[in-house]
Amino acid sequence: MGRGRGSTLDYHFRFADPAVNPEVARRHGRRYIYAFFHEVMLFPAHYWNWPSMHILISDHRDGEMITQVIKRLGFGVVRGSTTRGGSRALREMMTQLGDGNPCITPDGPRGPRRHVHQGIVFLARQTGLPIVGAGMAFDNPWRAKSWDRFCVPRPYSLAACVTPAPVHVPPDADRDTLEGCRLEVERRMRDASREAEEWIVELRKKAG
Repeated sequence: MGRGRGSTLDYHFRFADPAVNPEVARRHGRRYIYAFFHEVMLFPAHYWNWPSMHILISDHRDGEMITQVIKRLGFGVVRGSTTRGGSRALREMMTQLGDGNPCITPDGPRGPRRHVHQGIVFLARQTGLPIVGAGMAFDNPWRAKSWDRFCVPRPYSLAACVTPAPVHVPPDADRDTLEGCRLEVERRMRDASREAEEWIVELRKKAG
């Protein structure tokens, strides 16, 4: 469990395996595919804004504004999606990565909300990198009227991140194995998201 501050938010972290903490992984040269739902994209953008992180952003027109914001925050950006044009985007991400870490919103760019598409498990099979799917939550954020109910955190509010153990995709995974891995990533991310939301409530009560 950990705590930190980034921008004006009070961040709290809980890792099932401390080794997957991006700060720890970077120091030890370990690489992962980091995943978080589209609605909480601003959480890692504010806190883990390192050039070694490459985030996959929608190649739709509505992804342009997010792309500019993410670039200013220090991320590398690959345009595309894990659905339409996804295979091209994933190949480009693999080319651009070098020794960096891919970051994916696996329910983007159009949802359904908190549904993990298959692109992330294909990328894991191709790269050999484990998938770390985090659940993130803000305290009473502003929410957009979009498919994902996109979160905009309020200044000086709480933010929580719960990270379960990574999912390993075998390099020889067939279609059924890939689907099993996809479902497991989705289950862990949904469970972690609920845990992060419940943790926010606890933190708010403790803060009075």
